[in-house]
Amino acid sequence: MMKAENLDYMAALERLAQRAGINLSEYESDHQPKKTGVTRTRVLEMNLEAAKFFRDQLNDEKTGEKARAYFFGKRKLSTHIVRRFGLGYDPDAGDSLVRRLTELGFTKEEIVKGFFGREYNGRQRDYFRGRVMFPIIDTAGQVIAFGGRVLDDSKPKYLNTSDTPAFKKLKNLFALNYAKNTKAGFMILCEGYMDVISLHDAGFEMAVATLGTAINDEQARLLSKYTKKVILSYDSDEPGQRATERAIDILEKTGIEVRVLRLTGAKDPDEFIKRYGADAFRKVLENSLGKFEYRIEMLKGAYDFTIPEQKIRAVDEVTSFIADVTSRVEREIYIRQSAEIFGLQAKSIEDDVLRKRRISDSRRKREQREKLIVETAGLNDRVNPDFASDPAAARAEQSALGLIFLRNEYITRKVDGKALGSEDFTTAFGARLFRFISDNSRDGGFDMAQLNGEFSETEVARAFRMLAERSELENNGEEAFDGCVRAMREIRDRNAAEGSLESILDLRRKNSK
Repeated sequence: MMKAENLDYMAALERLAQRAGINLSEYESDHQPKKTGVTRTRVLEMNLEAAKFFRDQLNDEKTGEKARAYFFGKRKLSTHIVRRFGLGYDPDAGDSLVRRLTELGFTKEEIVKGFFGREYNGRQRDYFRGRVMFPIIDTAGQVIAFGGRVLDDSKPKYLNTSDTPAFKKLKNLFALNYAKNTKAGFMILCEGYMDVISLHDAGFEMAVATLGTAINDEQARLLSKYTKKVILSYDSDEPGQRATERAIDILEKTGIEVRVLRLTGAKDPDEFIKRYGADAFRKVLENSLGKFEYRIEMLKGAYDFTIPEQKIRAVDEVTSFIADVTSRVEREIYIRQSAEIFGLQAKSIEDDVLRKRRISDSRRKREQREKLIVETAGLNDRVNPDFASDPAAARAEQSALGLIFLRNEYITRKVDGKALGSEDFTTAFGARLFRFISDNSRDGGFDMAQLNGEFSETEVARAFRMLAERSELENNGEEAFDGCVRAMREIRDRNAAEGSLESILDLRRKNSK
């Protein structure tokens, strides 16, 4: 299903559940309602009702007049594209949506957690009131969130749904539900909703956008599932240039070929298409710049190559850029091109590049050594912050837990007449993990998949690492487990004795004053 319909794991799971007549809400983990009070299923149901409400308000002859003037008048969108993207409007009356959702049986907590209502002076009002609305739809066709834009100059210009049980802002892309089916062989990554919608309206259905944030690693990996080439279409101002360079680095790490759109005579794709038409934009796409060409264009705008001092600074930036390129062939090509552009010997450019690479390699090796020292000492262990204070105890606990994951019967095994208990643990993480294993083991067995319901991704990964490390060792018998437990108890008793002694000394010091 994931391959056939270009869906992610959760979307494919939900699609198959619908086909089989299974209600996934019945299987949602018990911890989710405890944490948020709202399930993913309820949020999706609420989102769908909100989308219908926004659409109806846009189409209302009186209520939606200003919003229609914005979409059809100012933005010149077609009726087809407005319907296709499910665009809508939340009236500025104050609580129209809140009242509607309440009538449909949604609770105040659900409305707040879904980002549809907020308390203002003791009254619950619409979160998006007075804004035109952009539904965010996942690859399975479900409305998972919304973006809202003001119709005047008030701030903030855009509001977006924050994370909910149905939506993670940093894991989704606007219009990917349509762009994933494109046959163009590439995607266009834009900054905003309107750029994407205008491009789709003009026939460029390969356009997507991040959701009010700079692109991140997870969004880059998401894109890499659907395309191997991305054309960036960001603003040409300084923040846009920084965003472009950051996006190039992030996308290339996932194996995506990146090119950059350079628009002249317009600030963004929306304005360019309205001014020059779709055919002109198609030519601009065909002439998009590679990352090196883009960097040279930026330098030409920042420096005057006819002035020696500025030329030197430009060359310094170019050689720093080339030095960071990992491919030797790629570096050689850029060195030759740079020599031609600046009128220099290729050997001079190459020498500077090699010198910077040596400095960079030396710094990287030093940082790796320092990082290894820190990791070995457990000083930056965020999963188990108690590691640094007592590494011996933490290592013994990890070994014992790894053996339990490997052989579940050790959960109840008695060592010196007593089974392992949470009181034998020194670190809070180890004790919490063991308690969960004990509470959720059935008939002497434990399914590690259960950890996903109570622990974070990094904590679950640490648990699986414990299992993997023990699996690689040959000595995983009862003697090894007993030794780990005895070591844990010895450390616990020693710490308790030291604590008691310290308490006595503290009392004596106080009494002597």
